[in-house]
Amino acid sequence: MDALRIPDRLSSRLPGRLGGDKAEEPVVPMVRLHGVITPQTGGPVPRSVINSVSTEKVLERAFTTEHAVAVALLINSPGGSPTQSALVGERIRGLAEEHDLPVLAFCEDVAASGGYWLACAADEIYAHPTSVVGSIGVVSSGFGLEGFIERFGIERRLHTAGTSKARLDPFLPEKEEDVAWLTGIQGELHDMFKEWVTGRRGERLAQGADLFTGEVWTGARAAELGLVDGLGTPRGILTERFPQARLTPVEGRRPLLARLGLGAPAAASTAGWAQVTAADVALGLAQAADIRASWARYGL
Repeated sequence: MDALRIPDRLSSRLPGRLGGDKAEEPVVPMVRLHGVITPQTGGPVPRSVINSVSTEKVLERAFTTEHAVAVALLINSPGGSPTQSALVGERIRGLAEEHDLPVLAFCEDVAASGGYWLACAADEIYAHPTSVVGSIGVVSSGFGLEGFIERFGIERRLHTAGTSKARLDPFLPEKEEDVAWLTGIQGELHDMFKEWVTGRRGERLAQGADLFTGEVWTGARAAELGLVDGLGTPRGILTERFPQARLTPVEGRRPLLARLGLGAPAAASTAGWAQVTAADVALGLAQAADIRASWARYGL
């Protein structure tokens, strides 16, 4: 879809939606995509995460909103899982084409790595001048915990059928051949990322600029490089583009117990903790630290 033709499309859509009563006024649903992109939905991972499961219902609600003339994505993410980034991005494109709605993405504090992947699912991308945008690359991080379990007298027992079944186990020493394998995978994923960005942004990207080193830029510089289409705030740009439209935040529905302020039964929590090992605790802490590091990488 050519983003430069969106105004023409919108002009053909708006007349039939204006001039009626308030119930028929045009609407721009706004979906907030906030958090690390990860397949995990529990444990040490914060509640604010992005994945194909957590976004499915809210995206469906946004794109099926009655009298919608566009959908806005408010993105604040340091990235994460390449697969989840691709799944959510492809779902956005599928819904946009199914319902014939243009999509505008707005970068908030950071839209980096997988966060920028999500932004590229939109037909147009905007950022605040102070936003952090880019990081078109692939990174893998983890912790070596073999010293931790040794300190507490824990012996790691791992049995496999197949020489490649236990690569990069955090409780075992790192092997050079495992690192070489990981580097090869990263190279493939990087190529896919570049293809997605160039396919979505096309000639809007600055010619001759090396945009795929994993570097990040301010929103102001990103606009010069063609990574975003303009600068501004969601409300400012949407109000200017759709002056007659009502801006409506769309949020996911929380489970009934959460809405009532109730958590899991104490007995269930106690039973769960009874099965947690020291290795589980160590891995959980490492995962939480890794997520924190994802934000800290961009000064947040």
